[in-house]
Amino acid sequence: MIMKKMQMLLFGLTMFLAATAANGQSTAESSKDESPYIEVMGTAEKEVIPDEIFIKIIILEKFVGKEKQTVEMQEENLKSALKEIGVKLSALSLTDVHSDYIRINWTKKDVIAKKEYTLLVADAATVGQVFQQLEKLDINGAYISMINHTKLDSLRKETRILAIEAAKAKADYLLRAIGEETGKALVIQERDFQSTITNNGLNIRGSRGDSEVYFINGVKVRGITQDKDLLQFEKIKIQAAIYVKFSIK
Repeated sequence: MIMKKMQMLLFGLTMFLAATAANGQSTAESSKDESPYIEVMGTAEKEVIPDEIFIKIIILEKFVGKEKQTVEMQEENLKSALKEIGVKLSALSLTDVHSDYIRINWTKKDVIAKKEYTLLVADAATVGQVFQQLEKLDINGAYISMINHTKLDSLRKETRILAIEAAKAKADYLLRAIGEETGKALVIQERDFQSTITNNGLNIRGSRGDSEVYFINGVKVRGITQDKDLLQFEKIKIQAAIYVKFSIK
């Protein structure tokens, strides 16, 4: 019995020493094979003025004095006003192809007709002109629903390329400082970096008069109504951050 226990103890000790030796050899080989490397982060930024501004326009049936202003009448007035400022009617589309109705008294069955439209314009100056026409027509249900740029995807790609180029340049000058050279890229990872652009739920408010400043949920439109060329959106900021792990030659 004692002999059997001694044999089991010797066996266990032998296995432990073998595992320790194997682990030490593996660690030494891993340490020997691992090449030196440098980790850097490259960032880049572009700014662009929006060239797609979507204006949501809601027309409600109403009375002016005793005269009823139907949705259709106001729609025709809107189209004429858009033509007057050079906006093509093809830029105006119905959000819903059917007329909607809203209840004006929840205790009764009284309803009024309404229609929702989306108007696409290309610049802030036109936005200012559109809102001036809407004010003349006494159409108060209007707001900017979305802003965008037609080349946003390609601009994001360009910004990512600039970011990775910045990472390589950073690795180069850091290694030159210690007499080393940048090797091949071992790991490339894009890090979260959001573009500064507000897309939804945009409400417009501002002062009336000659001088106007509009704030559209973080996107500021400022200018003077008598000089529409001064009216402009703040630029969309496109940012990218790329992490790169380079080997050292």
